Amino acid sequence: MAVCARHAEALDQVAAEISALGARVHAAQCDVSNDSQVEALVASVESELGSVDILVNNAGIAPSHKFLGHPDEMWDQVMDVNLKGVYRVTKVFVPGMVERGWGRIINVASITSKIGGAYIAAYTASKHGVLGLTRALAIEFVKSNITVNAICPGYVDTPMTSNNAAKIADRTGHPQADVLKTFASSSPQKRLIEADEVAHVALMLADESAKGITGQAINVDGGQVMY
Repeated sequence: MAVCARHAEALDQVAAEISALGARVHAAQCDVSNDSQVEALVASVESELGSVDILVNNAGIAPSHKFLGHPDEMWDQVMDVNLKGVYRVTKVFVPGMVERGWGRIINVASITSKIGGAYIAAYTASKHGVLGLTRALAIEFVKSNITVNAICPGYVDTPMTSNNAAKIADRTGHPQADVLKTFASSSPQKRLIEADEVAHVALMLADESAKGITGQAINVDGGQVMY
């Protein structure tokens, strides 16, 4: 298994956890918004582990800003990481899948791929783009036995969610714990999704038994899109 991230400390921690489970792991530092790093990633991974048949695109950022006065730099950065990052990484790994006639591409999108939200115009637009790209590639690569799907989580209990809650708390003066409660209350289950729940769906989609599932966007949101 190969794991990739921008920051070596977090990357090494995840790699150590995987290795402790008895799995072979290669940790590759890579910024998905950097063309040369993404291109180098293929050689790095394949030299250590061989061909890549299952790709999970999970890199993302989620800054927020009201649309009036929205910084162009923020818009460009979100698109570059969240949308073009999926494009870049998929583009370098999918040729090998086509050549071998089998593959799984799993894009971690968001429920904002399907709904809108105030103060997250860039994030929402980028995730809508990920869903559109997922559907287009699912059709394009169907003859190569490659499935392409998206997972659409709601608020997940991760450091990114906590950091966003902290920023909102700083802007509004509300306690961070109250902001997190507001996030949780957006779901009928009144809780944050756990990262393992998202991973479980990714594992299911990666399995051969999921060969009939492609071009889909599976919600893991506690029913939030219905609320």
